[in-house]
Amino acid sequence: MSPAQAKKNGLADDRITARVPHSTRTIIERAAAIYGATINQFIVQAAVERANEVLQNMEMVKLSSQDAQVFIEALTKPPVPNKKLQEAVRAHKRLVESRD
Repeated sequence: MSPAQAKKNGLADDRITARVPHSTRTIIERAAAIYGATINQFIVQAAVERANEVLQNMEMVKLSSQDAQVFIEALTKPPVPNKKLQEAVRAHKRLVESRD
């Protein structure tokens, strides 16, 4: 099968390699056999699952009930802008307008 056909059929064409201790390979081989997959399939699936967990944990903000309540309060009842914030907004407007 040509590389173009492989891409069209959704087959992978990228390769990832890793050197592992023999004991690690043995564990992976046993687990893959129990799972009913090749070593490669097992490793890729495990890596994708773990990658998704890591990404989800990094992208999701977890708050305690108290912190969530404080956050909701800040959104629904924002404080009145103080003098420093008003000055910062004016400075920002001057900078942004001067670029236009």
